[in-house]
Amino acid sequence: MRESWRWFGPSDPVTINDIRQTDATDIVSALHHIPIGDAWPIAAIREHQALIEICEPGRSPLVWSVVESIPVHEDIKLAREGCQRYIDNWIATMENLAACGIKTICYNFMPVIDWTRTDLKYQLPSGGYALRFDQQKFAVFDLFILQREGAEQDYSAQEIAAARGIFEQMSEEELKLLTNNIIAGLPGKMTDAYGLETFRTTLAKYRDIDADTLRNNLFKFLECVLPVAETLGVKLAIHPDDPPRDMLGLPRIICTAADLEILFNRLPSPANGITLCAGTYGSRPDNNLPEMARTFASRIHFSHLRGVIRDTDEQRSFYEASHLNSDVDIVGVIAALLAEERRRKAEGDEGNEIFIRPDHGHQILDDVSKSVNPGYSCIGRLKGLAEIRGVVKALQYSD
Repeated sequence: MRESWRWFGPSDPVTINDIRQTDATDIVSALHHIPIGDAWPIAAIREHQALIEICEPGRSPLVWSVVESIPVHEDIKLAREGCQRYIDNWIATMENLAACGIKTICYNFMPVIDWTRTDLKYQLPSGGYALRFDQQKFAVFDLFILQREGAEQDYSAQEIAAARGIFEQMSEEELKLLTNNIIAGLPGKMTDAYGLETFRTTLAKYRDIDADTLRNNLFKFLECVLPVAETLGVKLAIHPDDPPRDMLGLPRIICTAADLEILFNRLPSPANGITLCAGTYGSRPDNNLPEMARTFASRIHFSHLRGVIRDTDEQRSFYEASHLNSDVDIVGVIAALLAEERRRKAEGDEGNEIFIRPDHGHQILDDVSKSVNPGYSCIGRLKGLAEIRGVVKALQYSD
């Protein structure tokens, strides 16, 4: 396995020299400053690459190996007239990355918003902080802050009453924070920040887009991209929708093993693969992560290793747990990934190791008082990486 670490660029509070001290070998990064839909020039890629890879003699080298992510423009997801220019720019970016030796690309096809949480600093019993998705708070936002047209149809009378009670108890500051957490942009700005009215307008564009339509639009996009990726030796790794279910009236199409079967049956290209995000898939109780890792092993090019703990009474609510103490069998997932790497090696494909990274660590210890990108503090991820290393070593020893 190749141990990697996500870095958001020069403005990231966790520096390249900090990452070097973790003993990770590979960097996961992107050119977040380039507007969504524009091609990434080779010069800009090489400049970013130099920030990562050039170091003083005697220092541990790092390599920019994985891109997370090249954003897919909304016009592509909507298959709007003129979207081909955005597809062409996406392909040009992929070609430029490959020319620089970067050939593993994580991307997603989530409409309007990227990963969504209601709480970016949820306090744990330990005193540390985690990311959380609270279904009731999300209903408060959808029904009473956003006031999305037709939202009531997505909730039971009991859910609406409960959300109304919570809404009436929340302060203006709490309502503003909830809104910002959901729509005001994410670390790395892989989606644009929205104002409330702009958000409503953008959601409305998907009023006539159901899951089948969105899935077909993904197919159209990949039918253009995959042949070029094959020629370049690029591996595309689609990230699941997070949370992995429909929300805000938007369809989500990469949520379950069944969704992946549909994708690979339609587009069996060897360049068509997945990012196995254990925490995202694991936030659905009907996803068996070790089984998914075994089923789609040959398609896994990248894996985010973290877990979640789902609320007992409301399985759609969860918080991001310690890497080895959650509702996700991370040990089973890692065992499946190691088995796949052994298979690849036996078949002579030794250079095709799986990139892994600790994902969304807790904000703990000295990082509690620091300004950090939510989910991407240093110490919590280092703890997660150390735990993952222990599992890997133990499993390798037992073989």
